[in-house]
Formats: sequence, structure tokens, C-alpha cells
Amino acid sequence: MGMSARSEPRRQWTLDEVRALRNRTTGGTRYELVDGELLVTPAPCGVHQMAVQLLWAALYSYVREQQLGLASLAPRDIDLEPGRSVQPDVFVVPPSEIVRFRGADPIERLTLAAEILSPSSARGDRVKKRALYQRSRVSEYWIVDLDARVIERWRPDDERPEMLSTRIEWLPTGASAPFTLGLVAYFAEVFGDDL
Repeated sequence: MGMSARSEPRRQWTLDEVRALRNRTTGGTRYELVDGELLVTPAPCGVHQMAVQLLWAALYSYVREQQLGLASLAPRDIDLEPGRSVQPDVFVVPPSEIVRFRGADPIERLTLAAEILSPSSARGDRVKKRALYQRSRVSEYWIVDLDARVIERWRPDDERPEMLSTRIEWLPTGASAPFTLGLVAYFAEVFGDDL
């Protein structure tokens, strides 16, 4: 007679525990908390960092020129809901959050969040964080899939992502012109295809 496997309940982490982990560790490992689940992402590879830097650089000048707030990159605590803390790779805070951004308190609102997928982050980025960003009404959430060379665009009410492979346009509230990024050229630069 076989024994039935007993399912153990998943440990529920607290924000204090996650912040204590962040304070004790070094080496680029990222600790995030969504719905009681600890999401751990090891230090990224060079291609990941290149994708982050190029996306941030394109967004930074656009957001500044359009006076839409501030574009930045991880690590920075974003607490969109009580007991949840994420650190998106690239993000845009609205003007009302700039003072909070410059201080020590976690940011509470985002206009845009972008994550660059890696093997260790795909589930968290596509499922847990996406649900959080949609619930929190982040107007745009971009998942940059380096392997497929596409960006998945999610908006708060979307049930499926828009898959973009040639270019992405974003026209946030208050902008006089859209942000446009040619994705073929972006991915070519990320991977050094043009070298």
C-alpha cells in the first residue's frame, strides 16, 4: 500500500523578511515579494544588462523631454500594494512620485514597468508581476523576451499580450508625441549583431 504525498503549504514571506534579506546579501541578487511569494533573481548576464541599459536610455530622454516624470532602473523598491515589493528592470515614475523616488521611501505608483526575461525570472515576470502590475493599473507593462526578440505589451485590462517584433509605440497621458523604439535595431544592438 503506497503512501499519499502530503502537500505542504507554501511559505508566506513578509516584507520585513524580504527587506532583511536585501540588507544581508550582496552580489546583485534581487529579492522581490508578490502575494507572499519570494521571487529571487540572480545577478544578470551582460546581454540582459545591455537590454536594460538601451531601453532605459531610450526612455529617459523621451520621458524627460515630455515632462512625464522620471525613467529609472533597478534596484529601487516599488511597493504598489501593501506587503508587495518589486524592482522592475526599467520603470517610469509619474511626476507625483519624483520626491518619493529621490528619498528613501518606496515608490507607490508607476506609469510603465519593463522586465527583461531571463530563465530564472520568466515565471515571476509573466505571471506574478504581470498580475500585480495589472491590478495596480500600471498603464504599460513590457516583457522583453530576448530569445524571441519581441516585446510583450500588457495593459491593465488585457487578457493577452500584444506581441511586438518590429517596433513599439507608447503614447502616455500628457505626452505630445509618442515614444517609438525600433525593435529590430534594438535587439541587434543588444546582441552586438551590428559589430
